[in-house]
Amino acid sequence: MTVRRAYIRSVGRFLPERRLTNSDLEKMVNTNDEWIVSRTGIRERRILDPGRGNSYMAVRAARECLERAGVEPAEVDAIIVGTVTPDMMFPATACLVQKELGASRAWGFDLSAGCSGFIFSLSTGAQMIESGRYENVLVIGSDVMSSIIDYEDRNTCVLFGDAAGAVLLQPCPEEGYGILDFIQRIDGAGGEFLHMKAGGSLRPASHETVDKKEHYVYQEGKHVFKYAVTEMANVSVKILEDNGLKGEDVALFIPHQANLRIIEACASRMGIDRSKIIINIDRYANTTAGTIPLCLYEALVEQKRIGKGDYLVTAAFGAGFTWGSALIRWWQE
Repeated sequence: MTVRRAYIRSVGRFLPERRLTNSDLEKMVNTNDEWIVSRTGIRERRILDPGRGNSYMAVRAARECLERAGVEPAEVDAIIVGTVTPDMMFPATACLVQKELGASRAWGFDLSAGCSGFIFSLSTGAQMIESGRYENVLVIGSDVMSSIIDYEDRNTCVLFGDAAGAVLLQPCPEEGYGILDFIQRIDGAGGEFLHMKAGGSLRPASHETVDKKEHYVYQEGKHVFKYAVTEMANVSVKILEDNGLKGEDVALFIPHQANLRIIEACASRMGIDRSKIIINIDRYANTTAGTIPLCLYEALVEQKRIGKGDYLVTAAFGAGFTWGSALIRWWQE
Protein backbone atom coordinates (compact mmCIF):
# COMPACT_ATOMS: atom_id res chain seq x y z
CA MET A 1 0.00 0.00 0.00
CA THR A 2 1.33 3.42 -0.95
CA VAL A 3 2.26 5.53 2.07
CA ARG A 4 1.13 9.14 1.88
CA ARG A 5 3.97 11.35 3.07
CA ALA A 6 4.41 15.07 3.41
CA TYR A 7 7.08 16.98 1.55
CA ILE A 8 8.34 20.54 1.76
CA ARG A 9 6.90 22.31 -1.26
CA SER A 10 8.27 25.78 -0.51
CA VAL A 11 10.18 27.94 1.97
CA GLY A 12 10.12 31.57 3.08
CA ARG A 13 11.85 33.72 5.69
CA PHE A 14 11.95 37.11 7.34
CA LEU A 15 15.06 38.78 8.77
CA PRO A 16 14.84 42.12 10.60
CA GLU A 17 17.07 44.79 9.09
CA ARG A 18 18.73 45.91 12.32
CA ARG A 19 22.01 44.19 13.13
CA LEU A 20 23.40 43.95 16.67
CA THR A 21 27.10 43.14 16.38
CA ASN A 22 29.53 41.87 18.98
CA SER A 23 31.12 45.32 18.87
CA ASP A 24 27.75 46.83 19.80
CA LEU A 25 27.43 44.43 22.73
CA GLU A 26 30.88 45.40 23.98
CA LYS A 27 29.42 48.85 24.67
CA MET A 28 26.42 47.41 26.54
CA VAL A 29 27.84 44.64 28.71
CA ASN A 30 31.17 43.27 29.94
CA THR A 31 32.10 41.09 26.97
CA ASN A 32 34.21 41.20 23.81
CA ASP A 33 34.19 39.88 20.27
CA GLU A 34 36.93 37.29 20.81
CA TRP A 35 35.15 35.82 23.85
CA ILE A 36 31.82 35.55 22.02
CA VAL A 37 33.21 34.11 18.78
CA SER A 38 35.48 31.56 20.46
CA ARG A 39 32.68 30.19 22.66
CA THR A 40 29.68 30.44 20.36
CA GLY A 41 30.72 31.24 16.78
CA ILE A 42 28.38 34.28 16.76
CA ARG A 43 29.44 37.62 15.25
CA GLU A 44 26.11 39.42 14.90
CA ARG A 45 22.37 38.92 15.29
CA ARG A 46 19.18 40.54 13.92
CA ILE A 47 16.83 42.53 16.18
CA LEU A 48 13.19 43.33 15.42
CA ASP A 49 12.15 46.99 15.65
CA PRO A 50 10.23 48.00 18.80
CA GLY A 51 6.47 47.95 18.43
CA ARG A 52 6.46 44.91 16.15
CA GLY A 53 5.63 41.43 17.41
CA ASN A 54 6.18 37.85 16.40
CA SER A 55 3.25 37.80 13.97
CA TYR A 56 4.86 40.60 11.94
CA MET A 57 7.79 38.32 11.11
CA ALA A 58 5.74 35.15 10.80
CA VAL A 59 3.33 36.68 8.29
CA ARG A 60 6.14 37.90 6.06
CA ALA A 61 7.92 34.56 6.07
CA ALA A 62 4.62 32.83 5.31
CA ARG A 63 3.78 35.18 2.45
CA GLU A 64 7.07 34.53 0.71
CA CYS A 65 6.64 30.80 1.22
CA LEU A 66 3.17 30.78 -0.35
CA GLU A 67 4.22 33.04 -3.21
CA ARG A 68 7.12 30.74 -4.07
CA ALA A 69 4.70 27.81 -4.18
CA GLY A 70 2.06 29.66 -6.18
CA VAL A 71 -0.48 28.81 -3.46
CA GLU A 72 -3.14 31.30 -2.39
CA PRO A 73 -3.69 31.92 1.36
CA ALA A 74 -7.29 30.72 0.97
CA GLU A 75 -5.94 27.28 -0.01
CA VAL A 76 -4.12 26.78 3.31
CA ASP A 77 -5.78 24.20 5.56
CA ALA A 78 -3.81 24.68 8.78
CA ILE A 79 -1.16 26.93 10.32
CA ILE A 80 1.27 25.81 13.02
CA VAL A 81 3.54 28.41 14.62
CA GLY A 82 6.45 27.10 16.66
CA THR A 83 7.35 29.84 19.14
CA VAL A 84 8.05 30.78 22.75
CA THR A 85 7.60 34.49 22.11
CA PRO A 86 3.99 34.95 20.91
CA ASP A 87 2.60 38.44 20.43
CA MET A 88 0.52 37.81 23.57
CA MET A 89 -0.63 34.90 25.72
CA PHE A 90 -3.80 34.62 23.63
CA PRO A 91 -5.03 34.58 20.98
CA ALA A 92 -2.42 32.30 19.45
CA THR A 93 0.04 33.81 17.00
CA ALA A 94 -1.39 31.38 14.45
CA CYS A 95 -4.72 33.23 14.70
CA LEU A 96 -3.03 36.56 14.05
CA VAL A 97 -1.13 35.10 11.10
CA GLN A 98 -4.32 33.54 9.68
CA LYS A 99 -6.13 36.89 9.81
CA GLU A 100 -3.29 38.91 8.29
CA LEU A 101 -2.66 36.38 5.51
CA GLY A 102 -6.33 36.08 4.68
CA ALA A 103 -6.16 32.31 5.07
CA SER A 104 -9.94 32.09 5.41
CA ARG A 105 -10.18 28.26 5.48
CA ALA A 106 -7.30 27.59 7.86
CA TRP A 107 -7.33 26.63 11.50
CA GLY A 108 -4.18 26.49 13.59
CA PHE A 109 -2.32 26.78 16.84
CA ASP A 110 1.00 27.69 18.46
CA LEU A 111 3.42 25.00 19.58
CA SER A 112 5.82 25.71 22.45
CA ALA A 113 8.94 23.56 22.50
CA GLY A 114 11.75 26.08 22.83
CA CYS A 115 14.46 25.67 20.24
CA SER A 116 12.89 22.37 19.14
CA GLY A 117 9.74 24.25 18.16
CA PHE A 118 10.22 23.97 14.43
CA ILE A 119 11.05 20.25 14.40
CA PHE A 120 8.08 19.47 16.65
CA SER A 121 5.84 21.64 14.45
CA LEU A 122 7.20 20.05 11.27
CA SER A 123 6.48 16.52 12.45
CA THR A 124 3.01 17.57 13.62
CA GLY A 125 2.25 19.13 10.25
CA ALA A 126 3.63 16.08 8.44
CA GLN A 127 1.27 13.79 10.34
CA MET A 128 -1.65 16.05 9.44
CA ILE A 129 -0.76 15.56 5.77
CA GLU A 130 -0.26 11.82 6.28
CA SER A 131 -3.73 11.53 7.81
CA GLY A 132 -5.23 12.35 4.43
CA ARG A 133 -7.37 15.19 5.76
CA TYR A 134 -5.15 18.11 4.73
CA GLU A 135 -3.43 19.22 1.53
CA ASN A 136 -1.65 22.44 2.54
CA VAL A 137 -0.16 22.87 6.01
CA LEU A 138 1.88 25.98 6.75
CA VAL A 139 4.59 25.44 9.39
CA ILE A 140 6.32 28.51 10.81
CA GLY A 141 9.21 28.86 13.23
CA SER A 142 9.35 32.43 14.56
CA ASP A 143 10.80 34.02 17.67
CA VAL A 144 11.50 37.54 18.91
CA MET A 145 14.09 36.52 21.46
CA SER A 146 15.18 40.12 22.03
CA SER A 147 11.85 40.61 23.83
CA ILE A 148 12.82 38.20 26.63
CA ILE A 149 16.58 38.80 26.88
CA ASP A 150 18.31 40.78 29.62
CA TYR A 151 20.94 42.87 27.86
CA GLU A 152 22.80 43.27 31.14
CA ASP A 153 23.35 39.50 31.37
CA ARG A 154 26.39 38.68 29.26
CA ASN A 155 25.76 34.94 29.55
CA THR A 156 22.52 35.13 27.55
CA CYS A 157 22.40 38.43 25.65
CA VAL A 158 25.17 37.41 23.24
CA LEU A 159 23.39 34.21 22.19
CA PHE A 160 20.05 35.16 20.67
CA GLY A 161 18.54 36.98 17.71
CA ASP A 162 15.16 37.48 16.01
CA ALA A 163 13.93 35.84 12.76
CA ALA A 164 11.20 33.74 11.19
CA GLY A 165 11.12 30.91 8.66
CA ALA A 166 8.20 29.08 7.06
CA VAL A 167 7.62 25.94 5.01
CA LEU A 168 4.56 24.70 3.14
CA LEU A 169 3.83 20.98 3.47
CA GLN A 170 1.88 19.07 0.82
CA PRO A 171 1.36 15.37 -0.02
CA CYS A 172 4.45 14.06 -1.81
CA PRO A 173 3.64 13.07 -5.42
CA GLU A 174 6.19 10.23 -5.47
CA GLU A 175 6.67 7.34 -3.06
CA GLY A 176 9.92 7.12 -1.13
CA TYR A 177 10.42 10.87 -0.77
CA GLY A 178 9.40 13.59 1.67
CA ILE A 179 9.58 13.60 5.47
CA LEU A 180 10.49 9.96 6.08
CA ASP A 181 10.99 9.83 9.83
CA PHE A 182 11.28 11.86 13.00
CA ILE A 183 12.28 11.37 16.62
CA GLN A 184 11.15 13.64 19.47
CA ARG A 185 12.03 13.61 23.13
CA ILE A 186 11.40 15.67 26.26
CA ASP A 187 12.80 15.57 29.79
CA GLY A 188 11.06 17.93 32.20
CA ALA A 189 13.90 17.59 34.69
CA GLY A 190 15.86 19.95 32.46
CA GLY A 191 13.43 22.81 32.96
CA GLU A 192 15.33 24.18 35.95
CA PHE A 193 18.40 24.80 33.77
CA LEU A 194 16.69 26.75 30.97
CA HIS A 195 13.46 28.64 31.57
CA MET A 196 11.65 31.93 32.06
CA LYS A 197 10.47 31.96 35.65
CA ALA A 198 7.63 34.49 35.58
CA GLY A 199 4.83 35.57 33.28
CA GLY A 200 2.66 32.48 33.49
CA SER A 201 -0.06 31.41 35.90
CA LEU A 202 2.41 30.28 38.57
CA ARG A 203 4.12 33.66 38.85
CA PRO A 204 2.02 36.33 37.11
CA ALA A 205 3.65 39.66 36.37
CA SER A 206 4.10 41.87 39.44
CA HIS A 207 6.48 44.54 40.68
CA GLU A 208 8.42 41.78 42.40
CA THR A 209 8.84 39.60 39.28
CA VAL A 210 9.83 42.61 37.15
CA ASP A 211 12.30 43.89 39.74
CA LYS A 212 13.90 40.44 39.99
CA LYS A 213 14.16 40.20 36.18
CA GLU A 214 12.14 37.00 36.14
CA HIS A 215 10.64 37.74 32.72
CA TYR A 216 13.95 37.09 30.96
CA VAL A 217 15.57 33.87 29.79
CA TYR A 218 17.51 32.06 32.53
CA GLN A 219 20.10 29.51 31.45
CA GLU A 220 22.78 27.45 33.13
CA GLY A 221 24.97 27.27 30.07
CA LYS A 222 27.39 24.47 31.00
CA HIS A 223 24.63 22.02 31.90
CA VAL A 224 22.59 22.85 28.80
CA PHE A 225 25.67 22.55 26.58
CA LYS A 226 26.57 19.12 27.92
CA TYR A 227 23.04 17.75 27.53
CA ALA A 228 22.56 19.30 24.08
CA VAL A 229 25.77 17.82 22.66
CA THR A 230 24.82 14.35 23.86
CA GLU A 231 21.13 14.26 23.01
CA MET A 232 21.18 16.09 19.67
CA ALA A 233 23.86 13.67 18.51
CA ASN A 234 22.01 10.63 19.90
CA VAL A 235 18.77 11.26 17.99
CA SER A 236 20.62 12.22 14.82
CA VAL A 237 22.64 9.00 14.85
CA LYS A 238 19.58 6.94 15.73
CA ILE A 239 17.44 8.31 12.91
CA LEU A 240 20.12 7.31 10.43
CA GLU A 241 20.47 3.84 11.93
CA ASP A 242 16.71 3.33 12.00
CA ASN A 243 16.57 4.01 8.26
CA GLY A 244 19.64 2.04 7.23
CA LEU A 245 21.74 5.10 6.46
CA LYS A 246 25.20 6.35 7.37
CA GLY A 247 26.68 9.81 7.61
CA GLU A 248 28.14 9.49 4.13
CA ASP A 249 24.60 9.11 2.72
CA VAL A 250 23.54 12.51 4.05
CA ALA A 251 23.74 15.42 1.60
CA LEU A 252 23.15 18.08 4.25
CA PHE A 253 22.97 18.26 8.04
CA ILE A 254 20.73 21.15 9.11
CA PRO A 255 21.19 21.63 12.87
CA HIS A 256 19.70 24.07 15.31
CA GLN A 257 22.05 27.05 15.53
CA ALA A 258 22.68 27.35 19.27
CA ASN A 259 26.45 26.99 19.47
CA LEU A 260 29.09 26.18 16.85
CA ARG A 261 30.79 23.66 19.14
CA ILE A 262 27.51 21.75 19.63
CA ILE A 263 26.96 21.65 15.86
CA GLU A 264 30.45 20.34 15.16
CA ALA A 265 30.24 17.73 17.91
CA CYS A 266 26.96 16.38 16.52
CA ALA A 267 28.31 16.20 12.99
CA SER A 268 31.38 14.36 14.22
CA ARG A 269 29.25 11.74 15.99
CA MET A 270 27.23 11.25 12.81
CA GLY A 271 30.31 10.94 10.61
CA ILE A 272 29.34 13.97 8.52
CA ASP A 273 31.99 16.20 6.98
CA ARG A 274 31.88 19.89 7.91
CA SER A 275 31.31 20.79 4.26
CA LYS A 276 27.87 19.15 4.51
CA ILE A 277 26.71 21.25 7.48
CA ILE A 278 24.60 24.38 7.07
CA ILE A 279 25.94 27.00 9.48
CA ASN A 280 24.71 30.59 9.76
CA ILE A 281 24.99 31.13 13.51
CA ASP A 282 27.74 33.68 12.87
CA ARG A 283 25.23 36.01 11.13
CA TYR A 284 21.94 35.34 12.91
CA ALA A 285 22.82 33.78 16.30
CA ASN A 286 20.22 31.54 17.97
CA THR A 287 16.77 32.48 16.66
CA THR A 288 15.16 29.58 18.60
CA ALA A 289 12.37 28.12 16.42
CA GLY A 290 13.62 30.14 13.44
CA THR A 291 17.05 28.55 13.04
CA ILE A 292 16.26 25.41 11.04
CA PRO A 293 13.93 27.02 8.47
CA LEU A 294 16.48 29.84 8.03
CA CYS A 295 19.16 27.26 7.27
CA LEU A 296 16.85 25.38 4.92
CA TYR A 297 16.06 28.60 3.05
CA GLU A 298 19.74 29.41 2.73
CA ALA A 299 20.62 25.95 1.41
CA LEU A 300 17.71 25.74 -1.03
CA VAL A 301 17.16 29.30 -2.28
CA GLU A 302 20.47 31.09 -1.87
CA GLN A 303 23.04 28.31 -2.26
CA LYS A 304 20.94 25.89 -4.35
CA ARG A 305 22.58 22.94 -2.59
CA ILE A 306 19.55 20.65 -2.44
CA GLY A 307 18.40 18.38 -5.26
CA LYS A 308 15.90 15.59 -5.75
CA GLY A 309 16.80 12.47 -3.79
CA ASP A 310 19.12 14.21 -1.32
CA TYR A 311 18.89 13.04 2.27
CA LEU A 312 18.67 15.85 4.83
CA VAL A 313 18.89 15.44 8.59
CA THR A 314 17.73 18.15 10.99
CA ALA A 315 18.24 18.21 14.74
CA ALA A 316 17.47 20.58 17.60
CA PHE A 317 17.65 20.90 21.37
CA GLY A 318 15.78 23.36 23.54
CA ALA A 319 14.15 24.34 26.80
CA GLY A 320 12.05 21.72 28.48
CA PHE A 321 14.35 19.93 27.87
CA THR A 322 13.12 19.14 24.36
CA TRP A 323 15.04 17.63 21.47
CA GLY A 324 14.48 15.83 18.21
CA SER A 325 15.55 14.98 14.70
CA ALA A 326 13.89 14.59 11.29
CA LEU A 327 14.94 12.71 8.17
CA ILE A 328 13.92 14.14 4.81
CA ARG A 329 14.46 12.79 1.31
CA TRP A 330 14.07 15.80 -0.91
CA TRP A 331 11.49 15.78 -3.68
CA GLN A 332 11.09 18.34 -6.44
CA GLU A 333 9.90 18.38 -10.01
